[in-house]
Amino acid sequence: MEWIWYIVAALGAGIGTGLAGLSAATVMVPILIVLCPSFAGETGAYQATAIALASDILGSAVTSYTYYRNHNIDLKRGWIMFVCIITMCTIGSYAAFLAGNVVLGSFTLFLTFAIGIRFLISPDTSRKETVSKGEKLDWKEIVISLFFGLTIGFGTGFVGTGGGMMMLVVFTAFLGMDLKSAVGTSTFIMTFTAFIASISHILIHPAIILEKWHVMLVCIIFATIASLVSARFANRVSNRTVGLATGAVLTVLGAAMILLNYREVIFSHPLTMEVLITFRRYFTYIISFAAALIITQGIFRLPKNIFRKLLHVAAFTSSIFVVLHGTGWLAETLTLLIFAAVVYPALKIAENWSRFSALFVEKKPGEIRSSLLLLFVSEAVLVAFCVGFLKKPYILIAAVSAWGLGDIAAAWVGRPLGKHKIRLWFADPMKSWEGSAAMAAVAFAACLVTLLAVSPYTPVQAVVISAVTGIVSSLSEMASKGGLDTVIVPVCNTLVLWLISLVSL
Repeated sequence: MEWIWYIVAALGAGIGTGLAGLSAATVMVPILIVLCPSFAGETGAYQATAIALASDILGSAVTSYTYYRNHNIDLKRGWIMFVCIITMCTIGSYAAFLAGNVVLGSFTLFLTFAIGIRFLISPDTSRKETVSKGEKLDWKEIVISLFFGLTIGFGTGFVGTGGGMMMLVVFTAFLGMDLKSAVGTSTFIMTFTAFIASISHILIHPAIILEKWHVMLVCIIFATIASLVSARFANRVSNRTVGLATGAVLTVLGAAMILLNYREVIFSHPLTMEVLITFRRYFTYIISFAAALIITQGIFRLPKNIFRKLLHVAAFTSSIFVVLHGTGWLAETLTLLIFAAVVYPALKIAENWSRFSALFVEKKPGEIRSSLLLLFVSEAVLVAFCVGFLKKPYILIAAVSAWGLGDIAAAWVGRPLGKHKIRLWFADPMKSWEGSAAMAAVAFAACLVTLLAVSPYTPVQAVVISAVTGIVSSLSEMASKGGLDTVIVPVCNTLVLWLISLVSL
């Protein structure tokens, strides 16, 4: 069975190298140390790194040759990085041997997942304005090259990454190369650094050759073939396509390897089951709600502003649902954060779908994605504060209900009927008195119903507190700009309800 994983690891490593200039270790090391028992010993991760580096030599060579044939290598802007990385990689290799298996293996697992998420969020790492190939470095770029060259060089030997991902980010984000030139240049450098680092690993730990020569041979062959094929593909498609493909593969791989590597710790902890139960209930609720609305929209063709606010209902009620049906404040908080981490890259990918813009109304590109991220993260913080710290879930329910329903009322009344714009110094000039009045009235009603149903307040107290909350909701929404009412209004409501609870109970 291990031989299958050797081949899978090598193919994955080769694809990563050819597509985006990633080191073989980014993919190969996690698979070898998690799924192959023969790499589970004290020096298993170190041996896996050495094999990955050896596979990088030919894989990077054929990749860089392919990019060279397509005129996508720019050593005039990368020569300082080249010298620094080669100088430092041997030192990093020796430090890796001293660090041991646990440090090295864990770092590589989380690095794979992080790189995948980074590519999904921003598949094209290039700056808006790229420089011409062969253009000289200015003094700032020289300093950047020296700093990153020395640190990446050490990391090349220590983690065995070959520095591909790090070089790619530096070349594109800081030195202005286009993505394909950055990949070609980084793989050219990796050819040499991988050779030096692999020799250093073998000299420090000769058992790699004596015990694992057959594994190394198989990995080198399959990684080289996969690198050549994927490099040819990458030179024929857009940068964005390459980035998305790489991000999807690395995110899934990294998450799977982390779960497998820490499965005993994760699944034996009681919190894990609480999170799984809470997340299942939460996911079923919000996806079912959203799906029903999308189907309704497809049938009845609701006006876009109404459809947008109905989706808003699914989003803002999610924190109320998770509190009422969760298994504990910590599980509920983690559920909201996990969902935020999942939905953000998913929406980033969905934005490429032609029907996305037709279905969702966005004031600016990426607004839906950013707003939902802010919403879920802020809801997680409020759950932790109200339920975990204060032990008063009614505060969260009242605060969120007042904001969510009030915001819908403000939009549905303010847009068609808002003839009198607010001219106060702190207010958004696009807001109207009619919309703000609707916000205050509905927020008052939503808060009152909540307090009467689930709080310890008397009816008279509930009326007074709801009136204050309605006014605060309207004023904070009035002052919110750029869609930040998602955070500002519920937070202000929560603080007011909390302060009132301190003096009234």
